[in-house]
Amino acid sequence: MAREVRVRFAPSPTGPLHIGGVRTALYNYLFAKKMGGKMLLRIEDTDQTRFVPGAEQYIFDSLEWCGIKLDESPVHGGPHAPYRQSERKPMYMEYALQLVEAGHAYYAFDTAEELDEMRERLKAAKVATPQYNAITRATMKNSLTLPEDEVKRRLESGDPYVIRLKVPRKEEIRLKDMIRGWVMVHSSAIDDKVLMKSDGMPTYHLANIVDDHLMEITHVIRGEEWLPSAPLHVLLYRYLGWEDTMPEFAHLPLLLKPDGNGKLSKRDGDKLGFPVFPLNWTDPVSGEKSSGYREAGYLADGFVNFLAFLGWNPGTQQELFTMDELIEAFSIERIGKSGTRFDIQKARWYNEQYLRAKPDAELAQYLLAALPEGIDCTPERAEKIVSIMKERVTFPQDFWKEAAYFFVAPTEYNEQVAAKKWSAAGANAFIQFKNELDSLPDFDADTVKAQLLQVLEQNGLKIGQVMQALRIALTGVEAGPDLMAIIEIIGKEETQRRIEVAVERLSQYAK
Repeated sequence: MAREVRVRFAPSPTGPLHIGGVRTALYNYLFAKKMGGKMLLRIEDTDQTRFVPGAEQYIFDSLEWCGIKLDESPVHGGPHAPYRQSERKPMYMEYALQLVEAGHAYYAFDTAEELDEMRERLKAAKVATPQYNAITRATMKNSLTLPEDEVKRRLESGDPYVIRLKVPRKEEIRLKDMIRGWVMVHSSAIDDKVLMKSDGMPTYHLANIVDDHLMEITHVIRGEEWLPSAPLHVLLYRYLGWEDTMPEFAHLPLLLKPDGNGKLSKRDGDKLGFPVFPLNWTDPVSGEKSSGYREAGYLADGFVNFLAFLGWNPGTQQELFTMDELIEAFSIERIGKSGTRFDIQKARWYNEQYLRAKPDAELAQYLLAALPEGIDCTPERAEKIVSIMKERVTFPQDFWKEAAYFFVAPTEYNEQVAAKKWSAAGANAFIQFKNELDSLPDFDADTVKAQLLQVLEQNGLKIGQVMQALRIALTGVEAGPDLMAIIEIIGKEETQRRIEVAVERLSQYAK
């Protein structure tokens, strides 16, 4: 009988969650839901020296904003609680000792100074990567080289020690990656990793294997940076007797800098002006602030859609997907092997598409919320404004920035356009147009346009000759949505007033 698919996202609370981590969480979620399985969140906080206050809550908040719904976690609970590794500490030693008793691990008593001396010796001998391994362990202080009674004495007297994995000297270790196919590593390339630290806390390598086994994880979907550790993890599954239930592995490609050279970092975002974190973050120690996609005005559904395509594609021309559609279309097989360049322009494009698809009533709320104190606007009027502005904005906050002229008459005019397009003939026609607006039976865009065309014809002018000049008279800027729709929204009296003021202020350009 096939096992229920169970995946986990297992971040460390050492700072804000990087966008690459969010993508890893998203792919785990999409895969689990596609397969009718479950996703859990496990906090891997075994390295207490790197713990950052607030980082764990930041992880919860980021996943919630993205719409990634967890089945089990430190917040939701579940049958395999606790879901923080620091709260599972007592159980790990049991498995480390099991490995020692089986001859697959050993106690090492080397001091930091002795380890440094060993590395310096190897460097002097031109060893490319000095490491504690099947060769060098023979010269160090451990339970493989020390007499049994001395090992016992050291343990009983409380001498500091670590437990290291005993990696075989000559063995090909193979694993089948769901994205990369067969991966083979010679054991000589792997060092005797520490499994239990001297403070009694497990390292990542032991803790994540034990937890994945006990939590019945069937698939480990994680970043490419963990691929070098995968053969070590295969050995641990084998030595603990869990090879038959070892999860399948999928190592995701890197998120690359926009130029394709190297892994995307916070520094790249700072330099190029875009966030690399989902939410704003303030470092609790330094006070340094980092911007997030949510606060920058990105919509969660567009952000998720963008993230999904950073390494995966559906094999069709479709680019816009709801979360349910992503779940339906997702497959590990369509994740690429090579790194994916980060393209902030594509993220902006996705945001524009999702913004435009929202109902005008919802978009109107963004505008109303941004209005400065003292400026009033009915929801109905706000809906009219966003309806004609939404094709011109990227973020919700752009509505006020782009639409301010609906509420505040221009005090400055685009001088380049004025110098080129303003004319005495046009100004005279605008005054006539202003005066004749009083006689209109209805004040809507179509009626206003018909009146303008009639005035221009009487003055021997074509609409293309004066439209930009009229636009700056009414808005101060040279481009925007349909001008007749703008006139309808700002109203007859305000249109008349703005034309009168502009004709006076721009008189020096009349020729």
